[in-house]
Amino acid sequence: MPKQKTHSGAKKRFKLTGSGKVMKQGAGMRHNLEVKSGKKKRDLNAEQVLAPADAKVIKKLLGK
Repeated sequence: MPKQKTHSGAKKRFKLTGSGKVMKQGAGMRHNLEVKSGKKKRDLNAEQVLAPADAKVIKKLLGK
């Protein structure tokens, strides 16, 4: 059986840590940034840990 290819969209959006957690950028950092406060933008820009149920699906897309 051939190897599964890595999902191109997933590899651009998610990152795996050494311990196996899946990290993502906060939602809401793509548009309307002029109306958000600096604190809000800093908080959203920090990487967040993905929920375990979602992480299982993303790991499969990343080929892990």
